[in-house]
Amino acid sequence: MTKTSTAPVLSVRELNRATLDRQLLLRRAALSATAAVEHLVGLQAQNVKPPYYALAARLEGFAPEELSAAMEQRAVVRIVTMRSTIHTHTADDCLTLRPLVQAARERELYGFRAGLAGVDLDRLAAIGRELVETEPRTMKQLRQALLTEWPDADPSALAIAARCRLPLVQVTPRGLWGRSGQVTLTTAEHWLGRPSEPAPAPDATILRYLAAFGPASVKDMQTWAGLTRLREAFERLRPQLVTFADEHGAELFDLPDAPRPEADTPAPARLLPEFDNLLLSHADRSRVVSADHKRRTWRGNQAYRTLLLDGFVAGVWQLEETGDRAVLTVEPFDALTARQRDEVTGEAARVLAVLGGSGSYDIRFGTVVRG
Repeated sequence: MTKTSTAPVLSVRELNRATLDRQLLLRRAALSATAAVEHLVGLQAQNVKPPYYALAARLEGFAPEELSAAMEQRAVVRIVTMRSTIHTHTADDCLTLRPLVQAARERELYGFRAGLAGVDLDRLAAIGRELVETEPRTMKQLRQALLTEWPDADPSALAIAARCRLPLVQVTPRGLWGRSGQVTLTTAEHWLGRPSEPAPAPDATILRYLAAFGPASVKDMQTWAGLTRLREAFERLRPQLVTFADEHGAELFDLPDAPRPEADTPAPARLLPEFDNLLLSHADRSRVVSADHKRRTWRGNQAYRTLLLDGFVAGVWQLEETGDRAVLTVEPFDALTARQRDEVTGEAARVLAVLGGSGSYDIRFGTVVRG
């Protein structure tokens, strides 16, 4: 951990408020869905609905059809980028961020080398590209086609190699609100009609990361991006940045003019989707979730949707939809005051009004069913 003895110290609450402000969670922003996706440098999209819930928590006047329209118009896409996970990105970011993290995707293949013995990865990428650019294919179809070339290879390893070597986007209707289909893939270049950018230096992305998640350490940025060895780039940028320390002495970098609200700035209740980047983009997540509560938001590989109260994770929630009726259940980790219950109920009602359709709904406080 990098130490500094002279930089101003930011408390956990000060870090919390700064990050919430940049994440558009202190007040809803009057941005378009595409502009918000760009500002946030993408949204976690392991499942179809999280990007919609993420924007409903952050934007004033958001309607899910807006993000769907942007996807249909190919202004935003779903692609594997940071941390080898699916993100919703703008078209421009898709073509620059995927090359930025490509080296990490190459290293990912090391763990599958036994199943790829004898496989020429350059040839695999060329064949895979031709296949998915001829027509979008499911991963099963792509895997079966590659098996005809390398029948002795591990089928799963072949699919992962194609996923790592090629910038594969999920074509619509996958990801559309209310109309999502199975995962079908083509290359980003083919889908967007223009080439990817050469792998860029990380400097510009570091500045964007700080604008959306700062103040942050080098390790924080590396956690978000799934990259290593970014210290040199931070040092290049140091003259145009300001530095702070957290309560443990770790050095934090920030943009000079970025917002850093007071620790007592009100933070309204928010309902976030599973895998929201707010909870995944720092090596030290104490600015948004305590160690005890962090353990309660996961079970195995399953993450639960989270409740923010006073800026920190304070519970989980689920939404069950049957016919034209929706039931939203909130499980607080601690007892709520009457005012807090009213605040959570109001936020839940707003989310349901935006994303729950025109049917009836019920908001309950109880125990979230664990899968």
